[in-house]
Amino acid sequence: MSEDTVLTEVDPRGIATLTLNRPELHNAFDDNLVTRLTAEMRDLEANREVRVVRLAAAGRSFSAGADLNWMRRMAAYSMQENLRDAKATAGLMRTLHRTRKPTVAIVQGPVYGGGVGLVACCDIVVASTEASFCLSEVKLGLIPGVISPYLVGAIGRRAAQRYMLSAERFNAATAQALGLVHEVVDPDNLWPTADRISERLLQNGPEALAASKELVNAVALRPIDEAVIVDTAKRLADQRASWEGREGIAAFLEKRAPAWVKE
Repeated sequence: MSEDTVLTEVDPRGIATLTLNRPELHNAFDDNLVTRLTAEMRDLEANREVRVVRLAAAGRSFSAGADLNWMRRMAAYSMQENLRDAKATAGLMRTLHRTRKPTVAIVQGPVYGGGVGLVACCDIVVASTEASFCLSEVKLGLIPGVISPYLVGAIGRRAAQRYMLSAERFNAATAQALGLVHEVVDPDNLWPTADRISERLLQNGPEALAASKELVNAVALRPIDEAVIVDTAKRLADQRASWEGREGIAAFLEKRAPAWVKE
């Protein structure tokens, strides 16, 4: 069995890759993996050299959802222990969703339960044609509780109702049509596509990327009223006045690469 449940690699470009590393268990979640992945995400958030974070998985499956041994332990938990456990998983999802760095999920195979939540938390998702998705919690008499805000945000209320209630498996093409996945490619093109997207992200201002992520979350599902107009204008003015905004405009006018692009 893999000793290190999460592998972390940071390449010279500033691209970090987190790999779920329990292939013999189809990268099933347990409390250790939740703790490790949360800690690794926080470390990468604090690392100024890291510009992009990618989430991948070892083996044939992206994630089988909750580990069976973990579920056996849960059966004996008190209400307080269950609440603590659920909050830890919720904290992981929130950390992944709220990181200021752009995130790319690389999905090579089947994804169940909480694994679908991880995918929904990422900014950009690339999936192989061999990937499939399933919100299987109701089959076990459970609900996809802590992943639901991110899932509904990704695929919308109506699609969430169908797949959360039916526990149907759906393929990568359907996931793309629903908005959960952005690109579906042949298995051989999965990593080259993820690399192309990562390189594209590196061309953009790090602070502008972070501000754009915050902007999406700030305006999503809000009415376009005076408060939103004032808020978005203020955000744009702040970014224009920032060092990065001035450097980007100067680089464009001077026909050179901005300072954040490594030659």
